[in-house]
Amino acid sequence: MSERTILSTEPRAASSSGLDNVVAAETMLSHVDGEAGRLIVAGYEVEDLVKAHDFEGAAAALWSAAGLENAPSEEAVRRDLGRAREAAFALVPGLLSLNCHETVTEGLRTGLSMLSDEPAEGPARDIPAHIRALGAAAVFTAALCRTREKKSPVAPDARSGHAEDFLRMLRGEAASAAEVEALNAYLVTVADHGMNASTFTARVIASTRAGTISAVVGALCALKGPLHGGAPGPVLDMLDDIGTRENIEPWLTREIAKGERLMGFGHRVYRVRDPRADVFNRAVTILTNGNERVLFARDVEVAALKALRKAKPGNRIDTNMEYYTAVLLEALGIPREAVTSVFAMSRIAGWTAHVMEQERVGRPIRPQSRYVGEWPEDEAAA
Repeated sequence: MSERTILSTEPRAASSSGLDNVVAAETMLSHVDGEAGRLIVAGYEVEDLVKAHDFEGAAAALWSAAGLENAPSEEAVRRDLGRAREAAFALVPGLLSLNCHETVTEGLRTGLSMLSDEPAEGPARDIPAHIRALGAAAVFTAALCRTREKKSPVAPDARSGHAEDFLRMLRGEAASAAEVEALNAYLVTVADHGMNASTFTARVIASTRAGTISAVVGALCALKGPLHGGAPGPVLDMLDDIGTRENIEPWLTREIAKGERLMGFGHRVYRVRDPRADVFNRAVTILTNGNERVLFARDVEVAALKALRKAKPGNRIDTNMEYYTAVLLEALGIPREAVTSVFAMSRIAGWTAHVMEQERVGRPIRPQSRYVGEWPEDEAAA
Protein backbone atom coordinates (compact mmCIF):
# COMPACT_ATOMS: atom_id res chain seq x y z
CA MET A 1 0.00 0.00 0.00
CA SER A 2 1.08 3.56 -0.65
CA GLU A 3 1.90 5.92 2.22
CA ARG A 4 -1.14 7.89 1.11
CA THR A 5 -3.50 5.04 1.93
CA ILE A 6 -5.50 5.58 5.10
CA LEU A 7 -8.62 4.11 6.53
CA SER A 8 -11.85 6.03 6.30
CA THR A 9 -13.12 7.34 9.62
CA GLU A 10 -16.74 6.79 8.58
CA PRO A 11 -18.67 3.84 10.07
CA ARG A 12 -18.24 0.61 8.13
CA ALA A 13 -21.51 -0.67 6.69
CA ALA A 14 -22.17 -4.39 6.58
CA SER A 15 -21.36 -5.83 3.17
CA SER A 16 -21.44 -9.04 1.18
CA SER A 17 -19.35 -9.21 -1.98
CA GLY A 18 -21.95 -11.29 -3.80
CA LEU A 19 -24.94 -9.80 -1.97
CA ASP A 20 -25.55 -13.30 -0.56
CA ASN A 21 -28.36 -13.28 2.01
CA VAL A 22 -29.03 -9.56 1.39
CA VAL A 23 -32.76 -8.97 0.89
CA ALA A 24 -33.13 -6.60 -2.06
CA ALA A 25 -36.90 -6.69 -2.58
CA GLU A 26 -40.20 -8.03 -1.34
CA THR A 27 -41.95 -10.07 -4.01
CA MET A 28 -45.19 -11.91 -4.65
CA LEU A 29 -43.66 -13.79 -7.57
CA SER A 30 -41.53 -16.71 -6.39
CA HIS A 31 -39.82 -18.21 -3.38
CA VAL A 32 -36.86 -20.59 -3.43
CA ASP A 33 -36.44 -22.81 -0.35
CA GLY A 34 -33.19 -24.62 -0.93
CA GLU A 35 -33.22 -26.45 2.39
CA ALA A 36 -36.66 -27.96 1.84
CA GLY A 37 -36.35 -28.33 -1.93
CA ARG A 38 -39.36 -26.15 -2.73
CA LEU A 39 -40.02 -23.59 -5.44
CA ILE A 40 -43.21 -21.54 -5.14
CA VAL A 41 -44.23 -19.52 -8.21
CA ALA A 42 -47.21 -17.13 -8.14
CA GLY A 43 -48.65 -18.97 -5.16
CA TYR A 44 -48.23 -22.46 -6.66
CA GLU A 45 -45.77 -25.21 -5.91
CA VAL A 46 -43.93 -25.35 -9.22
CA GLU A 47 -45.06 -28.94 -9.79
CA ASP A 48 -48.69 -27.85 -9.42
CA LEU A 49 -48.22 -24.82 -11.67
CA VAL A 50 -47.09 -27.14 -14.47
CA LYS A 51 -50.15 -29.32 -13.95
CA ALA A 52 -52.53 -26.35 -13.84
CA HIS A 53 -51.29 -24.21 -16.73
CA ASP A 54 -49.52 -24.14 -20.03
CA PHE A 55 -46.99 -21.35 -20.56
CA GLU A 56 -49.56 -18.68 -21.36
CA GLY A 57 -51.39 -19.46 -18.14
CA ALA A 58 -48.20 -19.35 -16.11
CA ALA A 59 -47.29 -15.96 -17.61
CA ALA A 60 -50.76 -14.65 -16.82
CA ALA A 61 -50.41 -15.92 -13.23
CA LEU A 62 -47.05 -14.16 -12.80
CA TRP A 63 -48.29 -10.85 -14.17
CA SER A 64 -51.38 -11.07 -12.00
CA ALA A 65 -49.24 -11.80 -8.92
CA ALA A 66 -47.10 -8.77 -9.80
CA GLY A 67 -50.17 -6.59 -9.34
CA LEU A 68 -50.61 -5.66 -13.00
CA GLU A 69 -53.70 -3.51 -13.30
CA ASN A 70 -56.28 -5.28 -15.45
CA ALA A 71 -54.10 -8.40 -15.55
CA PRO A 72 -54.92 -10.40 -18.69
CA SER A 73 -56.58 -13.80 -18.64
CA GLU A 74 -54.85 -16.87 -20.02
CA GLU A 75 -56.96 -16.58 -23.17
CA ALA A 76 -56.03 -12.92 -23.62
CA VAL A 77 -52.34 -13.72 -23.18
CA ARG A 78 -52.59 -16.46 -25.80
CA ARG A 79 -54.28 -14.10 -28.25
CA ASP A 80 -51.91 -11.18 -27.70
CA LEU A 81 -48.82 -13.40 -27.76
CA GLY A 82 -49.91 -14.62 -31.18
CA ARG A 83 -50.23 -11.04 -32.38
CA ALA A 84 -46.87 -10.17 -30.83
CA ARG A 85 -45.19 -13.02 -32.71
CA GLU A 86 -46.67 -11.77 -35.97
CA ALA A 87 -45.44 -8.23 -35.30
CA ALA A 88 -41.98 -9.50 -34.39
CA PHE A 89 -41.70 -11.55 -37.58
CA ALA A 90 -41.88 -8.31 -39.57
CA LEU A 91 -38.58 -7.33 -37.90
CA VAL A 92 -36.77 -10.58 -38.75
CA PRO A 93 -35.41 -9.47 -42.17
CA GLY A 94 -33.87 -6.38 -40.57
CA LEU A 95 -32.41 -8.45 -37.73
CA LEU A 96 -30.84 -10.99 -40.06
CA SER A 97 -29.47 -8.28 -42.37
CA LEU A 98 -27.44 -6.79 -39.50
CA ASN A 99 -25.19 -9.87 -39.38
CA CYS A 100 -23.54 -8.50 -36.23
CA HIS A 101 -23.95 -11.46 -33.91
CA GLU A 102 -21.77 -14.53 -33.45
CA THR A 103 -24.24 -16.54 -31.35
CA VAL A 104 -27.98 -17.09 -31.15
CA THR A 105 -28.10 -15.31 -27.80
CA GLU A 106 -26.27 -12.28 -29.16
CA GLY A 107 -28.73 -12.25 -32.05
CA LEU A 108 -31.63 -12.39 -29.60
CA ARG A 109 -30.10 -9.49 -27.68
CA THR A 110 -29.91 -7.49 -30.92
CA GLY A 111 -33.46 -8.39 -31.86
CA LEU A 112 -34.93 -7.40 -28.50
CA SER A 113 -33.05 -4.11 -28.74
CA MET A 114 -35.03 -3.39 -31.92
CA LEU A 115 -38.23 -3.23 -29.86
CA SER A 116 -39.33 0.07 -28.39
CA ASP A 117 -39.85 0.69 -24.69
CA GLU A 118 -42.74 2.94 -25.64
CA PRO A 119 -45.69 1.68 -27.70
CA ALA A 120 -44.79 2.06 -31.35
CA GLU A 121 -47.00 2.80 -34.31
CA GLY A 122 -48.23 -0.14 -36.30
CA PRO A 123 -50.14 -3.36 -35.61
CA ALA A 124 -48.44 -3.94 -32.23
CA ARG A 125 -49.05 -0.46 -30.82
CA ASP A 126 -51.71 -1.68 -28.39
CA ILE A 127 -49.70 -4.70 -27.20
CA PRO A 128 -47.88 -3.98 -23.92
CA ALA A 129 -44.11 -4.23 -23.82
CA HIS A 130 -44.02 -7.37 -21.66
CA ILE A 131 -46.05 -9.31 -24.21
CA ARG A 132 -44.18 -7.85 -27.18
CA ALA A 133 -40.88 -8.98 -25.65
CA LEU A 134 -42.18 -12.45 -24.83
CA GLY A 135 -43.57 -12.99 -28.32
CA ALA A 136 -40.51 -11.60 -30.06
CA ALA A 137 -38.09 -13.85 -28.19
CA ALA A 138 -39.65 -17.00 -29.65
CA VAL A 139 -39.71 -15.60 -33.19
CA PHE A 140 -36.15 -14.27 -33.12
CA THR A 141 -34.72 -17.43 -31.54
CA ALA A 142 -36.36 -19.72 -34.11
CA ALA A 143 -35.34 -17.49 -37.03
CA LEU A 144 -31.74 -17.21 -35.84
CA CYS A 145 -31.46 -20.98 -35.40
CA ARG A 146 -32.81 -21.66 -38.88
CA THR A 147 -30.53 -19.06 -40.45
CA ARG A 148 -27.49 -20.74 -38.89
CA GLU A 149 -28.63 -23.91 -40.67
CA LYS A 150 -29.02 -22.03 -43.99
CA LYS A 151 -32.81 -22.32 -43.82
CA SER A 152 -35.42 -19.61 -44.30
CA PRO A 153 -37.35 -18.30 -41.27
CA VAL A 154 -40.85 -19.68 -40.78
CA ALA A 155 -43.70 -17.25 -40.13
CA PRO A 156 -45.64 -17.64 -36.88
CA ASP A 157 -49.21 -18.86 -36.60
CA ALA A 158 -51.05 -16.53 -34.22
CA ARG A 159 -53.72 -19.17 -33.58
CA SER A 160 -51.26 -21.66 -32.09
CA GLY A 161 -50.08 -21.93 -28.54
CA HIS A 162 -46.71 -20.38 -27.79
CA ALA A 163 -44.76 -23.63 -27.27
CA GLU A 164 -46.40 -25.29 -30.27
CA ASP A 165 -45.70 -22.34 -32.53
CA PHE A 166 -42.08 -22.03 -31.46
CA LEU A 167 -41.35 -25.67 -32.31
CA ARG A 168 -43.05 -25.28 -35.68
CA MET A 169 -41.10 -22.07 -36.46
CA LEU A 170 -37.88 -23.81 -35.42
CA ARG A 171 -38.40 -27.01 -37.42
CA GLY A 172 -40.66 -25.99 -40.27
CA GLU A 173 -43.14 -28.70 -39.36
CA ALA A 174 -45.67 -29.39 -36.63
CA ALA A 175 -44.51 -30.93 -33.35
CA SER A 176 -46.24 -33.86 -31.69
CA ALA A 177 -48.57 -33.33 -28.76
CA ALA A 178 -46.00 -34.99 -26.47
CA GLU A 179 -43.30 -32.59 -27.62
CA VAL A 180 -45.53 -29.57 -27.06
CA GLU A 181 -46.43 -30.86 -23.59
CA ALA A 182 -42.75 -31.34 -22.75
CA LEU A 183 -41.75 -27.86 -23.91
CA ASN A 184 -44.67 -26.30 -22.05
CA ALA A 185 -43.50 -28.05 -18.88
CA TYR A 186 -40.02 -26.61 -19.38
CA LEU A 187 -41.19 -23.07 -20.11
CA VAL A 188 -43.56 -23.00 -17.12
CA THR A 189 -40.96 -24.39 -14.75
CA VAL A 190 -38.18 -21.90 -15.50
CA ALA A 191 -40.37 -18.79 -15.80
CA ASP A 192 -39.19 -17.41 -12.45
CA HIS A 193 -36.72 -18.44 -9.77
CA GLY A 194 -36.20 -15.92 -7.00
CA MET A 195 -33.69 -13.07 -7.00
CA ASN A 196 -31.07 -14.51 -9.34
CA ALA A 197 -28.52 -12.37 -11.18
CA SER A 198 -30.59 -11.68 -14.30
CA THR A 199 -33.75 -10.94 -12.33
CA PHE A 200 -31.85 -8.54 -10.07
CA THR A 201 -30.44 -6.88 -13.18
CA ALA A 202 -33.94 -6.43 -14.56
CA ARG A 203 -35.11 -4.89 -11.28
CA VAL A 204 -32.16 -2.48 -11.08
CA ILE A 205 -32.86 -1.23 -14.60
CA ALA A 206 -36.60 -1.07 -13.94
CA SER A 207 -35.97 0.96 -10.78
CA THR A 208 -34.61 3.80 -12.96
CA ARG A 209 -37.79 3.73 -15.09
CA ALA A 210 -35.71 2.94 -18.17
CA GLY A 211 -38.52 0.79 -19.55
CA THR A 212 -39.52 -2.84 -19.79
CA ILE A 213 -37.63 -3.67 -22.99
CA SER A 214 -34.43 -2.12 -21.64
CA ALA A 215 -34.79 -4.18 -18.46
CA VAL A 216 -35.28 -7.37 -20.49
CA VAL A 217 -32.23 -6.69 -22.65
CA GLY A 218 -30.10 -6.08 -19.57
CA ALA A 219 -31.40 -9.23 -17.91
CA LEU A 220 -30.54 -11.26 -21.01
CA CYS A 221 -27.01 -9.89 -20.93
CA ALA A 222 -26.69 -11.13 -17.35
CA LEU A 223 -28.21 -14.50 -18.21
CA LYS A 224 -25.73 -15.18 -21.02
CA GLY A 225 -22.82 -15.19 -18.57
CA PRO A 226 -21.43 -18.72 -18.09
CA LEU A 227 -21.88 -18.49 -14.31
CA HIS A 228 -25.63 -18.02 -14.72
CA GLY A 229 -27.40 -19.45 -17.76
CA GLY A 230 -24.92 -21.64 -19.61
CA ALA A 231 -24.95 -24.89 -17.64
CA PRO A 232 -26.95 -27.24 -19.96
CA GLY A 233 -24.40 -27.00 -22.79
CA PRO A 234 -21.60 -28.66 -20.80
CA VAL A 235 -23.97 -31.49 -19.86
CA LEU A 236 -24.30 -32.36 -23.54
CA ASP A 237 -20.55 -32.01 -23.97
CA MET A 238 -20.13 -34.51 -21.13
CA LEU A 239 -22.52 -36.99 -22.76
CA ASP A 240 -20.65 -36.59 -26.05
CA ASP A 241 -17.32 -37.18 -24.31
CA ILE A 242 -18.56 -40.37 -22.63
CA GLY A 243 -19.83 -41.57 -25.98
CA THR A 244 -20.80 -45.19 -25.33
CA ARG A 245 -22.39 -47.22 -22.56
CA GLU A 246 -19.19 -49.20 -22.14
CA ASN A 247 -17.32 -46.00 -21.37
CA ILE A 248 -19.74 -44.65 -18.73
CA GLU A 249 -18.19 -46.15 -15.60
CA PRO A 250 -14.51 -45.74 -16.64
CA TRP A 251 -15.15 -42.11 -17.63
CA LEU A 252 -16.96 -41.28 -14.38
CA THR A 253 -14.30 -43.01 -12.26
CA ARG A 254 -11.53 -41.10 -14.00
CA GLU A 255 -13.21 -37.69 -13.73
CA ILE A 256 -14.17 -38.11 -10.06
CA ALA A 257 -10.63 -39.26 -9.23
CA LYS A 258 -9.28 -36.08 -10.86
CA GLY A 259 -11.63 -33.99 -8.73
CA GLU A 260 -13.60 -32.79 -11.75
CA ARG A 261 -17.20 -31.71 -11.34
CA LEU A 262 -19.83 -33.84 -13.05
CA MET A 263 -22.02 -31.44 -14.99
CA GLY A 264 -25.71 -31.65 -14.10
CA PHE A 265 -25.28 -32.90 -10.55
CA GLY A 266 -25.56 -30.83 -7.37
CA HIS A 267 -26.89 -27.28 -6.97
CA ARG A 268 -25.67 -24.15 -5.24
CA VAL A 269 -29.06 -23.35 -3.67
CA TYR A 270 -30.92 -26.64 -3.28
CA ARG A 271 -29.53 -28.84 -0.48
CA VAL A 272 -32.01 -31.55 -1.36
CA ARG A 273 -33.46 -32.44 -4.75
CA ASP A 274 -34.25 -29.48 -7.03
CA PRO A 275 -38.05 -29.60 -7.51
CA ARG A 276 -37.63 -28.42 -11.09
CA ALA A 277 -35.59 -31.54 -11.80
CA ASP A 278 -38.60 -33.69 -10.90
CA VAL A 279 -40.77 -31.78 -13.37
CA PHE A 280 -38.17 -32.10 -16.12
CA ASN A 281 -37.66 -35.77 -15.32
CA ARG A 282 -41.35 -36.38 -16.03
CA ALA A 283 -41.16 -34.26 -19.20
CA VAL A 284 -38.14 -36.23 -20.42
CA THR A 285 -40.05 -39.45 -19.72
CA ILE A 286 -42.68 -38.32 -22.21
CA LEU A 287 -39.97 -38.30 -24.89
CA THR A 288 -38.05 -41.43 -23.85
CA ASN A 289 -39.79 -43.98 -26.07
CA GLY A 290 -37.37 -45.01 -28.80
CA ASN A 291 -34.96 -42.11 -28.22
CA GLU A 292 -31.54 -43.71 -27.78
CA ARG A 293 -29.88 -40.49 -26.66
CA VAL A 294 -32.41 -40.08 -23.84
CA LEU A 295 -31.96 -43.71 -22.80
CA PHE A 296 -28.18 -43.24 -22.82
CA ALA A 297 -28.52 -40.12 -20.66
CA ARG A 298 -30.62 -42.15 -18.20
CA ASP A 299 -27.87 -44.74 -17.93
CA VAL A 300 -25.26 -42.02 -17.33
CA GLU A 301 -27.44 -40.49 -14.61
CA VAL A 302 -27.86 -43.78 -12.73
CA ALA A 303 -24.15 -44.53 -12.90
CA ALA A 304 -23.15 -40.98 -11.92
CA LEU A 305 -25.35 -40.93 -8.83
CA LYS A 306 -23.97 -44.30 -7.76
CA ALA A 307 -20.38 -43.13 -8.30
CA LEU A 308 -20.96 -39.88 -6.41
CA ARG A 309 -22.51 -41.66 -3.44
CA LYS A 310 -19.49 -43.94 -3.30
CA ALA A 311 -16.92 -41.13 -3.68
CA LYS A 312 -18.68 -38.66 -1.36
CA PRO A 313 -20.72 -40.70 1.13
CA GLY A 314 -21.31 -37.73 3.44
CA ASN A 315 -22.79 -35.48 0.75
CA ARG A 316 -26.19 -35.65 -0.85
CA ILE A 317 -25.72 -34.86 -4.53
CA ASP A 318 -28.77 -35.15 -6.76
CA THR A 319 -29.41 -34.68 -10.45
CA ASN A 320 -30.19 -31.02 -11.06
CA MET A 321 -32.38 -29.24 -13.57
CA GLU A 322 -29.50 -28.51 -15.95
CA TYR A 323 -29.05 -32.22 -16.61
CA TYR A 324 -32.68 -32.77 -17.53
CA THR A 325 -32.84 -29.44 -19.36
CA ALA A 326 -29.99 -30.51 -21.61
CA VAL A 327 -31.55 -33.88 -22.35
CA LEU A 328 -35.05 -32.46 -22.80
CA LEU A 329 -34.15 -29.59 -25.13
CA GLU A 330 -31.87 -31.77 -27.23
CA ALA A 331 -34.67 -34.34 -27.58
CA LEU A 332 -36.90 -31.51 -28.83
CA GLY A 333 -34.39 -30.68 -31.56
CA ILE A 334 -33.25 -27.40 -30.02
CA PRO A 335 -29.59 -26.70 -30.90
CA ARG A 336 -27.32 -26.48 -27.88
CA GLU A 337 -26.17 -23.00 -28.88
CA ALA A 338 -29.80 -21.88 -28.51
CA VAL A 339 -30.36 -23.26 -24.99
CA THR A 340 -29.75 -19.91 -23.26
CA SER A 341 -32.11 -18.14 -25.67
CA VAL A 342 -34.86 -20.72 -25.09
CA PHE A 343 -34.34 -20.26 -21.35
CA ALA A 344 -34.80 -16.51 -21.87
CA MET A 345 -37.95 -17.15 -23.92
CA SER A 346 -39.49 -18.35 -20.69
CA ARG A 347 -37.73 -16.18 -18.12
CA ILE A 348 -38.93 -12.99 -19.85
CA ALA A 349 -42.30 -13.71 -18.23
CA GLY A 350 -40.66 -13.59 -14.82
CA TRP A 351 -38.36 -10.66 -15.61
CA THR A 352 -41.24 -8.51 -16.79
CA ALA A 353 -43.31 -9.41 -13.73
CA HIS A 354 -40.41 -8.24 -11.55
CA VAL A 355 -40.25 -5.05 -13.60
CA MET A 356 -43.90 -4.41 -12.75
CA GLU A 357 -43.26 -4.98 -9.05
CA GLN A 358 -40.17 -2.81 -9.01
CA GLU A 359 -41.76 0.11 -10.83
CA ARG A 360 -44.46 0.22 -8.15
CA VAL A 361 -41.76 0.75 -5.50
CA GLY A 362 -40.89 4.08 -7.10
CA ARG A 363 -37.27 4.27 -5.91
CA PRO A 364 -34.04 3.51 -7.77
CA ILE A 365 -31.94 0.66 -6.40
CA ARG A 366 -28.79 2.33 -5.17
CA PRO A 367 -26.64 0.26 -2.79
CA GLN A 368 -23.54 1.66 -1.16
CA SER A 369 -19.95 0.67 -1.74
CA ARG A 370 -16.93 0.89 0.53
CA TYR A 371 -13.93 2.80 -0.83
CA VAL A 372 -10.68 0.89 -0.28
CA GLY A 373 -8.45 2.85 -2.63
CA GLU A 374 -5.86 5.54 -2.00
CA TRP A 375 -6.68 8.90 -0.45
CA PRO A 376 -5.33 12.29 -1.59
CA GLU A 377 -1.86 13.22 -0.25
CA ASP A 378 -3.06 16.26 1.67
CA GLU A 379 -5.67 14.22 3.52
CA ALA A 380 -3.19 11.41 4.27
CA ALA A 381 -0.73 13.95 5.66
CA ALA A 382 -3.37 15.37 8.00
